[in-house]
Amino acid sequence: MTGHFRNWDMTTSTGTKIRQQRRLETAIPGPRSRELMARKGAAVAAGVGTTMPVFAAAAGGGIVVDVDGNHLIDLGSGIAVTTVGASNPRVARAVREQVEAFTHTCFMVTPYEGYVAVAEALGRLTPGDHEKRTALFNSGAEAVENAVKIARAHTGRGAVAVFDHAYHGRTNLTMAMTAKSMPYKHGFGPFAPEVYRAPLSYPFRDGGLSGAEAAGRALDVIEKQVGAANLAAVVIEPIQGEGGFVEPAPGFLPALASWCRANGVVFVADEVQTGFARTGDWFACDHEGVVPDLIVTAKGIAGGLPLSAVTGRAEIMDAVHAGGLGGTYGGNPLACAAALAAIETIEQDGLVARAREIGSLLESRLRGLDDPRIGDVRGRGGMIAVELVRPDTLDPDAALAKAVAAAAHERGVIVLTCGTHGNVLRFLPPLTISDDLLHDAMDVLGEALRA
Repeated sequence: MTGHFRNWDMTTSTGTKIRQQRRLETAIPGPRSRELMARKGAAVAAGVGTTMPVFAAAAGGGIVVDVDGNHLIDLGSGIAVTTVGASNPRVARAVREQVEAFTHTCFMVTPYEGYVAVAEALGRLTPGDHEKRTALFNSGAEAVENAVKIARAHTGRGAVAVFDHAYHGRTNLTMAMTAKSMPYKHGFGPFAPEVYRAPLSYPFRDGGLSGAEAAGRALDVIEKQVGAANLAAVVIEPIQGEGGFVEPAPGFLPALASWCRANGVVFVADEVQTGFARTGDWFACDHEGVVPDLIVTAKGIAGGLPLSAVTGRAEIMDAVHAGGLGGTYGGNPLACAAALAAIETIEQDGLVARAREIGSLLESRLRGLDDPRIGDVRGRGGMIAVELVRPDTLDPDAALAKAVAAAAHERGVIVLTCGTHGNVLRFLPPLTISDDLLHDAMDVLGEALRA
């Protein structure tokens, strides 16, 4: 498998015609990107920021080509979206065929087979062998919000428990569920009520708490501040995304799920960022055999097209009255065609196993940097992060993370930051990226740290 992903430039089932090699033709940003940034400033709302001041012209494999001809190594995947590549041949072909048939009818008016086929695939792939139902939406935030609606309809309760460092979206309800104020919540309140926050298991900062102990701490807060009788749902990312790629200690998630079952609370896994092979399993919950009542998916589900889903136990999903779930564009036929092609690609091209290979390579290279400012290397599969701190302390070093990311950008490597304190570098490469590109990117990162 590894050899298949070394360095190719011909179209294959997971490849691309774009040369898989970092190459800088201009300084970053180049003149054409600077021109477009000036136009952006005059036409686009100031609140819409960008990580890098370059404009994409093409992308595929592990490379993004900008409008000045620079070939940038992609360690972001559009924030974990282009898992199967940004121009995957199967996805492109499926979308072309669908767009020629029809682009939209609205599933709630005249339904179509693609929606049903995606729901069937999610019922097959998501954790658990119980009877399931699925509803499709457009964005991760929209799906999270609908999961809460479904849990409330099923339980007749109103409260929702979430966790420190969580990120669940930018709608009013999901902003309330999200922990970080700037830039996601600042100035946008008041927020939806009945959302309560519990402490997460954060092994790097927990002082040695086991998963079971951390779960006990969290459940104590939930029981005392909310009460199980008032709680509709516990919503958690199995590995946090924007919060810093925090992976709870073993046993934390199973303990939460067990408590929810015992108390009639809906256990919701937000797998928007962790789903669809990203972590080296189909879903991050699979790692410990956790079976959520509802699972929320988006991002990597459809190869870059907007699609999200809530999948869960039939008796919970069917608690909502007819017409209570939906939306004009939810489960758009183009996105459904893309999703089926992306799922086929993951299965046919062994991308679950490939994610594990990527994780092993990245972890080995990052630990090999042996820098005292690297406090923690964590994550699974193609979802790896380093937390940067001041040497010999746990003090977050956000300035260093920002500087390293900027230096990597100048050298042609797309790197994202995250974390409540802004001190985490996260790596989310397409699972179609070559080993050669990953090694080159890690070389650049090492240079950026030393600089």
